[in-house]
Amino acid sequence: MDTYAYTEDDLERRHHERPKGSEFTDSTPDHRGDFGRDRARVLHSAALRRLADKTQVVGPRDGDTPRTRLTHSLEVAQIARGIGSGLGLDPDLCEMAGLTHDIGHPPYGHNGEMALNEVAADCGGFEGNAQTLRILTRLEPKTVSPAGESFGLNLTRAALDAACKYPRTRTNADGTVNRKYGCYDADADILTWLREGHTDECPSMEAQTMDWADDIAYSVHDVEDGIVSGRINLHVLWDLVELAALAEKGARAFGGTPEELLDAADSLRQLTVVSRAADFDHSLTGYAGLKRMTSELVGRYVGATIGATVGEADGRPLGRYHGRLAIPPQAQAEVTLLKTIAVLYVMDAPVHLARQDRQRERIFRVFDYLTAGAPGSLDPMYRQWWNEAETDAEQQRVVVDQIASMTESRLERLAKRSAGLAPFLG
Repeated sequence: MDTYAYTEDDLERRHHERPKGSEFTDSTPDHRGDFGRDRARVLHSAALRRLADKTQVVGPRDGDTPRTRLTHSLEVAQIARGIGSGLGLDPDLCEMAGLTHDIGHPPYGHNGEMALNEVAADCGGFEGNAQTLRILTRLEPKTVSPAGESFGLNLTRAALDAACKYPRTRTNADGTVNRKYGCYDADADILTWLREGHTDECPSMEAQTMDWADDIAYSVHDVEDGIVSGRINLHVLWDLVELAALAEKGARAFGGTPEELLDAADSLRQLTVVSRAADFDHSLTGYAGLKRMTSELVGRYVGATIGATVGEADGRPLGRYHGRLAIPPQAQAEVTLLKTIAVLYVMDAPVHLARQDRQRERIFRVFDYLTAGAPGSLDPMYRQWWNEAETDAEQQRVVVDQIASMTESRLERLAKRSAGLAPFLG
């Protein structure tokens, strides 16, 4: 597959950068390309590191080998790089998109996202994907203009486009509101800039690659974690009664039809690695077999996607606003079924749901505490933005930004402190 020729427009950054000024006189020039530098900026960012203490499915402190938002993001980045390489996309760009895809998630993952969306009702809502764009272009301290305006990591246009899974604002031109969106209404000018060159609302090829890599990693690796923790037993694939109920629920939650998911279960049952993983027993051989299953399933879906997409491209280069990712229906159905198993046996467990109630209560409590004490209760960087805010909604957004940036450990410490001060907060 021919590689895509990225243009000067793809490489443009929102703020012009001067060359580094502290290198030794005999140093050789930086050999990395623009997308390699973008990848490095994300990899070294504090926002990415904080994902180590943010929930993926179960909490980051559950078990000896937890999967956090950080480890999940590293896995997505690796899968996206593999798909991108096979399609002739820039590998660094695809890997960077994988690293960023969850960087906007607040403490407690999707549960925290729902809680923050509730408290942010008067300032435009909260959406993890829109928060990602806000972090990359404003909140992560890297590039600041002489006038004091923050440009975040100041990534290239193609990099921001690759990180944008839902290239639309919260509110449409007709006033309707999108459930999923990649940009807050207040940041619409940034979305307009990064989407330059597109003639439709389809995500870039690199963003499509990242999105599918996320689905693959989520379905395969979270099922692996569920098996190790004892929450998931793959013998369900042979229980036709339970399987029928799973297929109904999965089709409603993630799309497709129950019949397609039942067919997917049949194809998974035929795989030796899956049947062996169903007998997982925590032995050395059992762990090796489980790891083999995850490796083979990832390769199964990556290879099928590359083959189908290259076939549809018919020799035309793929990149940014050229091409569509072709996901074979069988691969899509298998991934959907595995996601369903992960959700229903892990995330919908009663103990998990009870924990989620406590998590949301902590976020509400910390929001009230920071709002009541602002600006003094805010970190210095956010305190500056609070003081610069011109409306109550802008100040509320600053509080939401700070909470979203927190690790779960810090949020819990602050929630405990605020509980002791509750009588004084009115």
